[in-house]
Amino acid sequence: MSKVNVDSLVLATVNAPYSKKLDAAALAACLRAPDSMRTALGPMSSFFYDVDIELQRKFALSHDIPLSMLDAAAALFGTWSGMCWAGNIAA
Repeated sequence: MSKVNVDSLVLATVNAPYSKKLDAAALAACLRAPDSMRTALGPMSSFFYDVDIELQRKFALSHDIPLSMLDAAAALFGTWSGMCWAGNIAA
């Protein structure tokens, strides 16, 4: 699956229900600097809880974000949301 296809699939889910829209670069920036996720709580919630975990991982890797950084961002977001990230369950 190409980077463009991954981005399109992820962004269609992340942006669908929210007035604040993220592009791929903004979403990747939030994952790189997790404290900035507070500026886009809705889209980030959709990313972590509505986008399939494998698609999340493909998105991260296609934007040169190590999976350990994705894990750390998800863990921090989980402290704010109180929800369990699927990546904690999927090995």
